[in-house]
Amino acid sequence: MDARRGALNPFDAGACAARPEADRLLEELEAWRWEGRETGLDHAGGVPVFRNQFWTAKQRAAHSLHEISYRACFKPQLPRFFVSRLSAPGDLVFDPFMGRGTTLLEASLLGRKTLGNDANPLARLLIEPRLDPPAVAEVEARLGEFDLDRAGDAPADFEVFFHERTLNQICRLREELARRRASGREDRADRWIRMVALNRLTGHSPGFFSVYTLPPNQATSIARQRRINRRRGQRPEYREVRALLLRKSRSLLRHLAGQAPRGRCLGFFRQSAADPFPWSGPPVRLAVTSPPFLDVVDYRADNWMRCWFAGIDADAVEIVQTRRLDEWRRLVRRALVQVARISAAGAFFAFEVGEVRRGRLELDPLVVEAARETPWEPVAVVVNEQRFTKTSNTWGIANNRGGTNTNRIVVMRRR
Repeated sequence: MDARRGALNPFDAGACAARPEADRLLEELEAWRWEGRETGLDHAGGVPVFRNQFWTAKQRAAHSLHEISYRACFKPQLPRFFVSRLSAPGDLVFDPFMGRGTTLLEASLLGRKTLGNDANPLARLLIEPRLDPPAVAEVEARLGEFDLDRAGDAPADFEVFFHERTLNQICRLREELARRRASGREDRADRWIRMVALNRLTGHSPGFFSVYTLPPNQATSIARQRRINRRRGQRPEYREVRALLLRKSRSLLRHLAGQAPRGRCLGFFRQSAADPFPWSGPPVRLAVTSPPFLDVVDYRADNWMRCWFAGIDADAVEIVQTRRLDEWRRLVRRALVQVARISAAGAFFAFEVGEVRRGRLELDPLVVEAARETPWEPVAVVVNEQRFTKTSNTWGIANNRGGTNTNRIVVMRRR
């Protein structure tokens, strides 16, 4: 533990001891307050609110398998904080809005069973390969079987992002992976290569297939990329697809020898979290999630190129987002009810939200209010306040002045 800020070392074995009772979590949070750290305690509707920097704000401070980009994802330290305290090895941990799968990966690294859901089919493509990662040698051997330089068809106007030869290799890789899936021969090496390719398509460094563009968690439009190219006076340079895939694979797998995912994934759903989950297995002991924050992120627009590569019709993906607070609150309440249906009595739920509309609207009081109409009892609100974020620096936004700057987690217990 960092004595100055109270932030947890993500690889500190002592921090991973299970704390299955809410009382122990509250006692720990109280102790941090009385140790004189920069924190405060207030109450929202009778629920204690704890404020501090409870985990590190550093980038790349978690397991290397987490280092893929996805819009509006939380840091791995967030689920680790709750999984290590509110569940035990072998317990089932669920994320009903799993996104890139951060909760599932952290829970698996800690020896928990996992279950995931997301309305976007990309979510499973991003997390499933990392729960069962191949060796670099498997990836290299499979890539060696693919003829990526044979001429193929390319989509119109993609040359604004990619060099002609690079684009051809991307299209050939897409065809090879689709062929193996259609033939029933897809294995973990194929799934891994697809996942890495999805995260190397576009970005703002030579480690991506594209010319300089938006950060890799969102793809700009073809028209806007033309404007970026004109403004920067740039043209796409050749990037060798196979070499970049191997380079990123080695980076993602570099911590695997020290700690591999140990928990078994019991399955994935692809549906709205507001609908009943068709689950008849062991009960959920802990859920950790973050829902869409009103109209903050356009997941469909951000992922249009990833959907193309994966063969997904982006327009057919039904992602629930709304600008209206009453509709968002109803979505939260319905999701809480559905997760409660498959959770054990005494189970916990860590429900992460933030502040939106330039910090004027904090969402955690709405979650507390919605929870009281469900089988969940709010027991605490944990507010993690970061002093620096890479995202704010990238976009030139003064930290804690714009965007979502804090994690606001409503901790609930199943009655």
